[in-house]
Amino acid sequence: MLKFSKLFFIGFLIIFGLTGCSDDDTNPEPQTIIDPSESYQLLNVSYGNDSDQVYDIYLPPNRDLNTKVIVLVHGGGWTSGDKADMDDIKDRLLIDLPEYAIVNINYRLASQGVSPFPMQLNDITTVISELKTKQTDYTISQDYGFLGISAGAHLSMLWSYSYDTNNDVNMVGSIVGPTNFTDPAYSSIVNPAFLFFGVAPSVEFAEQYSPFHQVQTTSPPTILFYGGMDNLIPTSQGVDMDAKLTTLNVPHQFTLYPNEGHGWEGTNLLDTWTKLKAFVEIHH
Repeated sequence: MLKFSKLFFIGFLIIFGLTGCSDDDTNPEPQTIIDPSESYQLLNVSYGNDSDQVYDIYLPPNRDLNTKVIVLVHGGGWTSGDKADMDDIKDRLLIDLPEYAIVNINYRLASQGVSPFPMQLNDITTVISELKTKQTDYTISQDYGFLGISAGAHLSMLWSYSYDTNNDVNMVGSIVGPTNFTDPAYSSIVNPAFLFFGVAPSVEFAEQYSPFHQVQTTSPPTILFYGGMDNLIPTSQGVDMDAKLTTLNVPHQFTLYPNEGHGWEGTNLLDTWTKLKAFVEIHH
């Protein structure tokens, strides 16, 4: 059964933890033909020079160039976390949505004096560019859906709203993702983070990297999940994003679990998965 672990808070940063298949656990050589009639899992495919610039890709059998892709983006307060944290979601997707290709990414992590913005967004751009370059090798489409958790949800929304210049993203899902760095209810958490990253917490910077300020009428359908008792992500981050999407007439769903925090289990988790699966099937 899919499960969310409870999230941990380190300093002022957010960490979300979650606790396939295929015939191939290694990266094929470039000349290797990846048979579209068979399933494959290709692990730790490098897309850059940094050790964190790797992804896993899970290719379903009987693929063609219309096979859509779901990209998973882990959380960790932009400073930690790993694609392995998304394994439970990845495994559930492989079971419940077996016709999709799944890409589970790592990205370079921020640290003191090293800002995640735009570094991590550029990493996502590089991943998407590589998937397009390898489209024929992998036998997949250029239609992408994103699903992120916590900081990964922020990156998923922001990339889909602001960096997807070719409108390749069909939908994006946010589970407890920050949306608005200019929200007064969130500034006590995020402003120290900006200073840690060596960035002055200006209004211009905060707006540039806030999905709330970057979303447009043409942005992809979005599904949002938040906890009413989350002491890391204020409820206003979800409520205000819901209102903004409504104003812009962007197709979306918003679920607030009043008694949950930064992660949940049990019946509410089942509700999340049921809604998320249906949203993917409709919009992607």
